[in-house]
Amino acid sequence: MEFITHSPEQTEAVGAALAKILLPGDIVAYRGDLGAGKTAFTRGLAQGLGCKEPVTSPTYTIVNEYLSGRIPLFHFDMYRLHSSDDLWGIGWEDYLDRGGVCAVEWSENVTDAMENAIWVTIHKLGEDSRRITLEGGERLASVVL
Repeated sequence: MEFITHSPEQTEAVGAALAKILLPGDIVAYRGDLGAGKTAFTRGLAQGLGCKEPVTSPTYTIVNEYLSGRIPLFHFDMYRLHSSDDLWGIGWEDYLDRGGVCAVEWSENVTDAMENAIWVTIHKLGEDSRRITLEGGERLASVVL
């Protein structure tokens, strides 16, 4: 499934649409270059899940938790991790067991831990334009803007 967006707000809208079909325990694994819009997409996920906290990039904290929505959202940034061993070392299994949605930036650094993930690939087409591709499950057919 593919979407073309022309602003950060439209990228957020795709994230919000995906959030409507997410279930506890889902993993949303992002692929995309620096500045592609992964955090904007996550802002949309948080909105769609009903989270009230402001969403920021977890670059320096590894994970940000947003607990006010219908499902908790755990937003990871794996940029500084070198393997899935590092991920298990920070308590990945505990996050999976907590019944939230795990949104993972730089998932390519920990691919072997992304079992059954919904893959979100974001490509920059221009300054504000993005091509967003969603893959990984029959539920995606229900994503509607």
